[in-house]
Amino acid sequence: MMKGILAGIMAIWATTSVAEDMRMAVTTSFDSSGLAEVLLPAIKEDLDIDLQLLVVGTGQALRLGEAGDVDAVLVHSRPAEEAFVAAGHGTHRREIMYNDFVLIGPASDPADIANAASAADALQRIAAAEAPFVSRGDESGTHKAELGVWATAGLDAAGFDGWYRPVGAGMGQALNTAAGMDAYLISDRASWLNFANKADLALLYSGDPVLFNQYAYLPVDPSKNANVRNDLAMALETWLVSPRAAALINDYTINGETLFVFNAKAE
Repeated sequence: MMKGILAGIMAIWATTSVAEDMRMAVTTSFDSSGLAEVLLPAIKEDLDIDLQLLVVGTGQALRLGEAGDVDAVLVHSRPAEEAFVAAGHGTHRREIMYNDFVLIGPASDPADIANAASAADALQRIAAAEAPFVSRGDESGTHKAELGVWATAGLDAAGFDGWYRPVGAGMGQALNTAAGMDAYLISDRASWLNFANKADLALLYSGDPVLFNQYAYLPVDPSKNANVRNDLAMALETWLVSPRAAALINDYTINGETLFVFNAKAE
């Protein structure tokens, strides 16, 4: 009798699916958006993958991939992504979705950026007024985008005085700092919409094409580390570009506002 029970238990163990673990480095802006709370349960349901997210800035996410400490990265800085692939750290780059960066500041708008003609003009107005400005300062995709807009404005953030405050932190912490200081900053739209502690902050400027914010998926080259699960990374990519993922991404809203637009192309 006991042998029969044990045989039955062993048979159940042999036929029971055990979820596999996968590690993906993602940006703090992706995490702050809340989209992971929608995608991860669906990934578990459809692929039986327990996706573990390492939430860091884009620069650190790519360094984790370079070291082979993750199986894939999901980030938003195209030049850095292309360099990552060209150096042999990632097998390829696949665009998944986009939103945009927006300029946030005190509702009173002392630098009058709401009437700016462009994102560069908005930053020029902030610099001229020496109005408090919070920068991520962490080599993230958002930080790289911010520095790019300063450059477009003909300004170098490295030479700014005390009104410019790099915090070396994620999007949520940067938003909290700006709320506490009544300061301006650049945020991705999704993090802003999902941010609860808005205080006196308001979205003051958006719409310039330079503020376009593309997210891309990069599987890590399996030769980087014997533990890199390229099979799981490829399975996840197939899912991320599927109609199921497209619907979840496009339908994710906060207060009726869409946070991301799916734009993966078939290959």
